[in-house]
Amino acid sequence: MPAEDLVVARPEGLYCPAGDFHIDPWRPVARAVITHGHSDHARVGHGHYLAHRDSGGVLQARLGEIRLDLLDYGEAIVHNGVRISLHPAGHVLGSAQVRLEHGGQVWVVSGDYKLQDDGTCPPFEPVRCDTFITESTFGLPIYRWPTQAALVAEINAWWAANAAQGRCSVLFCYAFGKAQRVLHGVDPAIGPIVVHGAVEPLNEAYRAAGVALPATRRVGDGAPGPALTPQELGQALVLAPPSAQGTPWMRRFGSYADAFASGWMQVRGTRRRRGVDRGFVMSDHADWPGLQEAVKATGAQRVIVTHGNVPVMVRWLCEQGLDAQGFHTEYGDEDAGQEPAA
Repeated sequence: MPAEDLVVARPEGLYCPAGDFHIDPWRPVARAVITHGHSDHARVGHGHYLAHRDSGGVLQARLGEIRLDLLDYGEAIVHNGVRISLHPAGHVLGSAQVRLEHGGQVWVVSGDYKLQDDGTCPPFEPVRCDTFITESTFGLPIYRWPTQAALVAEINAWWAANAAQGRCSVLFCYAFGKAQRVLHGVDPAIGPIVVHGAVEPLNEAYRAAGVALPATRRVGDGAPGPALTPQELGQALVLAPPSAQGTPWMRRFGSYADAFASGWMQVRGTRRRRGVDRGFVMSDHADWPGLQEAVKATGAQRVIVTHGNVPVMVRWLCEQGLDAQGFHTEYGDEDAGQEPAA
């Protein structure tokens, strides 16, 4: 890579030579700027962490005692002559794009992002730059998400139909991000809402940040509050991480209807492989039109693609007349490694 590049790929992760820090590194480093709290981007072992203020609670819960500095969106610091600021990515609570300015250049490292505003975190904010580093998890034309309103209407209708039959509705979705999107949108008048133990700590972080979520219940030994009656369980919506599927924890819900929420549900056969009754197309990443829109909004003439469908995205970018390439990274794809410890 030319010496003037603000970000280069190293074995530890994305590295800013001028500032001597990494962004979302996957191996231990001295200084790390973290775009969000999913475990493939925020890992244990770094000497110092910098992240958005709303990521603080999640990072400390997941990583334990760490040296952590927090910034608000738009707030800037200068480190070794590099001006660093964080801007909304619209991915999950506290998710941020990292803007770097040095030597007359502006680079933006987007982390993971989506353009659809789901109401649980500030929406994606395009940041003008010379070079944009983007993901491409769903960088294929087949991936196009329903609107948030249409998605929530589908989930409510499925839950209400099951409740009318006295059948519990179990929705498998990742504990950090997707579960809160569901909670923020569904109609709690349909019935009680039960969450797995891995979900509730993340709900608390969202509520502490001012995100409106309905009341949730826990079940099992030691769960706070009175136990749900069999009638209440038959009308309940249960949100659980995919790791709960097939475990003894599920037996308490009797003969339940189940579903899975993921962007991969756009692909025929995924629901069958997951072994569930229903699939909802729901992702915290940008779809194909969203990726295109985000790149164009930055005005960047150079784009670097980090993970997902990298060759397809790079080819499309080159067809638009942009200077495009890929970086090899170790970030997960949709739903990979995203469950924080309970």
